Amino acid sequence: MLRHRRSTAFQDTLVMVMAGGRGERLYPLTRDRTKGAVPFGGQYRLIDFTLSNCVNSDLCRICVLPQYKSASLERHLRLGWSFLRPERDEGIEVLPPQQRVDEHWYRGTADAVYQNIYTLRQYAPAQTLILSSDHLYRMDYRLLLEHHLQAGAELTIACMSADLGEARRFGVIQAGPEGQVIGFEEKPAHPKPMLLSPGRALVSMGIYVFDTQALIDLLEEDASQAQSTRDFGRDLIPRMVREGRRVQACDVAAAQGKVGFYWRDIGLVDAYWEASMDLLGERPAFALYQPDWPLYTWQQALPPARIVQTGQSTEVADSLVCPGVVIEGARVHRAILSPGVEIGYRAEVYDSVLMDGVKVGPGARLHRVIIDKGVVVPPGVELGINPEADRQRFTLTPGGVVVLGKETRLDRGGGDQGTSLSEEAIEAAESLLLPRLYGQPFRPGIALGGASDKIAS
Repeated sequence: MLRHRRSTAFQDTLVMVMAGGRGERLYPLTRDRTKGAVPFGGQYRLIDFTLSNCVNSDLCRICVLPQYKSASLERHLRLGWSFLRPERDEGIEVLPPQQRVDEHWYRGTADAVYQNIYTLRQYAPAQTLILSSDHLYRMDYRLLLEHHLQAGAELTIACMSADLGEARRFGVIQAGPEGQVIGFEEKPAHPKPMLLSPGRALVSMGIYVFDTQALIDLLEEDASQAQSTRDFGRDLIPRMVREGRRVQACDVAAAQGKVGFYWRDIGLVDAYWEASMDLLGERPAFALYQPDWPLYTWQQALPPARIVQTGQSTEVADSLVCPGVVIEGARVHRAILSPGVEIGYRAEVYDSVLMDGVKVGPGARLHRVIIDKGVVVPPGVELGINPEADRQRFTLTPGGVVVLGKETRLDRGGGDQGTSLSEEAIEAAESLLLPRLYGQPFRPGIALGGASDKIAS
């Protein structure tokens, strides 16, 4: 247990990061890992963005609450986040279900905190900041804490405006003139619009600041309610509003003085792909390059990316290229190439995300594809070109993105006997032994012994 220290109001805050969801809507990316451990942006995990916000906000007492398939997440936290110093009252404590209060796993967001109520009492923070591990945004949480303290609230909800159609996916807030919450509905079929913006609604970002004693009292009361689903959005917050408790809404974009504040819930595969594409281009919607707000993670010791002209010009545009990547005579446009990715001669990769160690054979064509770690795409295979064929073999999202799970095995026909290859693709595949990484020729099959094998998931 970390030492408790009271020096400023902000430092008297404990952060709890929800990291326990099954992530079924992100399948197959969550087949072997929890949502927060899903790779993102080439060299990061989703949870890195939330944790970096915490560190940059000088909030370094953090508890992470995982549940399902958490080995990859725990390994990443151990390797990438050990720079926090317990002797300075900093650190990340991983709290899987303790069964301290009952024999269940976490049954909801509120229950995850309730099962760790012992930890809350041991730390005894004045405020508890509750976050999610699968949201993408930049935020100085000190602004939210300042709003909470100035309002004298028991709960402050970070919020933003959204189109009415999009608002159905979130908790919808009705706020009074001073920001007091007078109504709250979780994922309503017909969201109530804002008074001054009839086409938009005020929605919760799933970021909460609680007065800790009020939170403990609410959790204990909720645990005694048999009909409760043990969820903040469905149970605790609506009850607080009905009872007239001091609940405040904080418009984050206004608090940070920003127009077009970026926040995205990475709960669906299509949302994952769209957020990934938001990292690209001349003026990305969410830029990774912000020196005053660094992003922390664990990185492998790999050589620089290598881009080679081989027979035809190599084209790489509007893409993120990580260390250890090798591109030889290929076209890469609007793609994220994670560490150790290899792209072969005359291959095409457009609007795609390739995770660690993916090998793309000569003449292969990938359009709007997400490929998880360790997959080898044989020479000449086409993915994202024929939706009907892709739907029979792989996951095809409603947005038309093809998704291959970790270490999916493909044959020369991509796993479908009806797939045909162009003559140019066959010629390129059979005439070249490319690409090469560390002197090894391309070979179809599982990528073993490559740059990404140190972290399996």
